[in-house]
Amino acid sequence: MKEFSIIKYPLTTEKAVRLMQNENKMIFIVHRKAKKNEIKDSVEKIFKVKVLKVNTTILPNNKKKAYLKLDESTPAMDVATQLGLI
Repeated sequence: MKEFSIIKYPLTTEKAVRLMQNENKMIFIVHRKAKKNEIKDSVEKIFKVKVLKVNTTILPNNKKKAYLKLDESTPAMDVATQLGLI
């Protein structure tokens, strides 16, 4: 899979913003069949950040949500600002 077909869009809920500020995590909706290592590689290539950990969950509406823990050298708020979310 290509990077842009794996990562669909970032979430900007209140919880997502709180995770960005407090835990340096970002939340993305990703392709349903994407594996954790594919998600990690895609985010690292697209945003040029270091991803430490990926957790995924399947939502009731059959979408896949990925929680990405970023390295301390790249704040999640900077990536969100780069995306125009904040």
